[in-house]
Amino acid sequence: MTEQTARQKADGLTREQVADYLRDNPDFFLGQDELLRSLTLPHDSGQAISLVERQVHLYREQRDTLRRELVELVSIARHNDRLFEKSKRLLLQVIETRTLNEMAAAVDDSIRGDFGLDAASILLFSDTENPDHAQGALHIVNADEARGRLGGLLEGERAVCGQFRESERQFLFPDRDEPIASVALMPLRHQGLVGVFAVGSCQPGYFDHSTGSLFLGYISDTLSRLLPPMLRQHARTGPTSSIAVETSQG
Repeated sequence: MTEQTARQKADGLTREQVADYLRDNPDFFLGQDELLRSLTLPHDSGQAISLVERQVHLYREQRDTLRRELVELVSIARHNDRLFEKSKRLLLQVIETRTLNEMAAAVDDSIRGDFGLDAASILLFSDTENPDHAQGALHIVNADEARGRLGGLLEGERAVCGQFRESERQFLFPDRDEPIASVALMPLRHQGLVGVFAVGSCQPGYFDHSTGSLFLGYISDTLSRLLPPMLRQHARTGPTSSIAVETSQG
C-alpha cells in the first residue's frame, strides 16, 4: 500500500470511527512508544502536552471529583444518622405515652429541643366540641374546617414543604408571638385521614420543596396509629378541653 493510498483511506475515516476503534482496542498503543511521543494535545495554558500527560491530568481531575463526591456522601450519611437517632428517641418516647397530654408533650419537647425547630403542631380531626383556645402541640379540630383552611395540603400522601400562605400557617400554629415562616406538613393517614403533623421554623426558606421528609414520614406513620385510639379513650374518660397541653413558645 502506497503512502498516498494509506492517506486516502485515513481521510475517509470519521472521528467517530477512530474513537470507536480505540475504544474497542484499549491496548492499541502498547508497543507504540514512538507514536505516543509524536502525539500532542493543546493544554489550557496554550502549550502542547503529550497524550500521556493529558491522560494523567484527566485521571487527577476524576480523582478529585470522586473525592469531593465521597466527602459529600459521608456528610449526608452522618446527617441522616443523626436524624435517625433523634427520630428513634422521639418514637420510643411517643410509644411509651399513655395519654394525649403525654403524647403532645413528648412531641413538642423533642421537636423544639432535640431537633432544634421552633414549633410542632398536631391537628387531630374529631367531631367533638373544640376548645376555644387550644395551646401546645396538639389541637382537636373539625375535619371540615381543616379541609376548608388547608385545602390541597391534605390531599397528598407525602410531606409538603414550603412557606405556605399566612392563613395556613396561623391555622397550623395558632397564638404564637413569633410567627412561623416555613413549614413541613405531613397528613396523618390510617384507614383514612385522621389529622396533620407539622413542624415549623421562624426562618424563611428553612423548609423548601427539596427538603427530605423520610424521617418525618416515620414519625407521622406512628402518630397516625397511636393518636385515634388515645382520642377515643380520652373521650370516654375526660373532657375535651383538657386535651391541649400548655407549653412555652419556642
